[in-house]
Amino acid sequence: MDMEIVRWLDQPVMLHSSRADTCKLTAEQCAYRIGYWRYWYEADHRFALPTVYLFIAAIALCTIAFWSLRLAPSGLRKQAWWQKLVSSVRFIAYRRYEVKALHTGTSSVAVVALLIIGAAFFLAMTLGPSPYYWPNTRTLSYGSSPPLATRTGWMALACLPFLIILPTKANMIATLTGVSHERLIVFHNWVGWAMFALALVHTFPFIIFHIWKGDMVLQWNTSVVYWTGVAAIIPQAYLQVMSLPWISTESTCDRNRYYEFFKATHYFAAILFVVFFFLHCDFRLTSWDYFIATGVLYTLSFLYSQIRTYFEFGVSHRASFALVSDLVMKITVPIDTTWQPGQHFFLRFLTLGPHALTAHPFTICSVPSLKRNAEKSKLVFYVSPRGGMTGRLASLAAQQPNFSVPVLLDGPYGGLKTKPLHSYDHSLVIACGAGSALSVGLVMDTLLHLYRTPKSDEEGTRHQMQVVIATRDRQFTEWYEEALTEFMEENGISWDANSIQIMVYLTAVYGPQAINSSDELDARAEKGLVENTGPPTSTSGRIPFKIVCGRPDISAIVRESTLRPGVSVGIATCGPAAVLKDTQNAAADAQLRILSSEAGAREVYLHSEVFT
Repeated sequence: MDMEIVRWLDQPVMLHSSRADTCKLTAEQCAYRIGYWRYWYEADHRFALPTVYLFIAAIALCTIAFWSLRLAPSGLRKQAWWQKLVSSVRFIAYRRYEVKALHTGTSSVAVVALLIIGAAFFLAMTLGPSPYYWPNTRTLSYGSSPPLATRTGWMALACLPFLIILPTKANMIATLTGVSHERLIVFHNWVGWAMFALALVHTFPFIIFHIWKGDMVLQWNTSVVYWTGVAAIIPQAYLQVMSLPWISTESTCDRNRYYEFFKATHYFAAILFVVFFFLHCDFRLTSWDYFIATGVLYTLSFLYSQIRTYFEFGVSHRASFALVSDLVMKITVPIDTTWQPGQHFFLRFLTLGPHALTAHPFTICSVPSLKRNAEKSKLVFYVSPRGGMTGRLASLAAQQPNFSVPVLLDGPYGGLKTKPLHSYDHSLVIACGAGSALSVGLVMDTLLHLYRTPKSDEEGTRHQMQVVIATRDRQFTEWYEEALTEFMEENGISWDANSIQIMVYLTAVYGPQAINSSDELDARAEKGLVENTGPPTSTSGRIPFKIVCGRPDISAIVRESTLRPGVSVGIATCGPAAVLKDTQNAAADAQLRILSSEAGAREVYLHSEVFT
């Protein structure tokens, strides 16, 4: 086996290849050959390291912004110039734009700006230096590696550690920047495309050069480098093309199957890509250092999550399942740990066949127990089954209520990274579609805060919370009230109707046609097909709900909340893409009002939850 491995690499195998160079050209030609942007033996320093510095600079910028906002003293927070600076940062983090020609929207201004800077860097480093090809002749050779191919290859290699670490659940980038791992996926995707584009530009100059030289077939037949390169770029192409959001049929069911197939195969493709890329680099200069860095970072991330799963939480936990409505399933896991509202856990159910190999994220809909001598806290999740694993669990729960299965836990992740919602004067929670359960834990946390906070004689100083929920589940208020009532009874607190208002928009039936799935609800909501159909009605239970048949006007609700003069407003939202976009743009508009000193809130913070 060792002999088979040896054939893939030059001998003797070293960590770094030698930088020793002998130039047999004229003095003038040698001087040209070792130019700053042309010298092959320093190409890793000229192109790979600046690429690393680009990523580090972006991470450092986001880190400074995050920790400055988080650690700023209260006196500084009250300064008008500081509030305007914070609002300017939040504006570019929230604001999105619609691209009507493509029938889609952009990422936030901040994300787009980082992508533009990255694209400008790679274009400048690729097309700026000259020449693209050596001025070789049939009798004169400056080298067999075209400068264009050399520099793009090193830049692509330098992207590798960041490409691999960005999507991991526990990674240092998320810790430093305060950006949860699921939000870093967008950068993982774009770094992948940048690396793929650089790999293509790295590949074709070699083909052109050897076709000109007349030995392309010979190189392919005798050089391992060429076909390991091809073997690396094929799975890389598969990963990039398969990640395109529009490569799917119009059927939601087919789209889900397509995603599940990609999810099941992308780890295998990624391993093939990294292995052949490693062999392709063949310890040239410092190339293997980037694989070492990648391995260390990924291993640390993987071990952290696995150690927490098996040593902190163990393998003895069981998850129980019960249908609380026709459309919602409750998952309960007794556990002795803590978490924050809005965070999520990854659950791996061990008795569901192939599904036992994958962990699935669920937003926590409970808060830790406050009683020291009480039973364990309970992780509670309210899930809208959509087929696949959750559909199978819902089917089992219907046949056997409160059945349980062994479960492995990994978390918590995500959540609000600055301060809790109840620390603001006014909080607004917008939860729609499958994301409506996000509000449960936030309401519980606010109830605890209100219970601990003595009532003030001064009107308007007590925290106010507004909850807006859009759901097609007509039994929503029943299980929602049951969850909050059970929580209040366990902790000996009562409902504060003067401080918390919950408005539920029922979106189940419109005209002669009913909405038959959560996916369809989300799709219709994104297309604006759900309209408000009447005035609100109130329930008379222990927890008063205001019920409206229709779809909430998200922009108007956010605007109304942020126009309150002189208050700080914390907003949390979870739902379809259209809901997130409307909330983010309305919050961005509020930042502009702060910057222009218009009447309204003095501070507006937004947390957009991706997982449901």
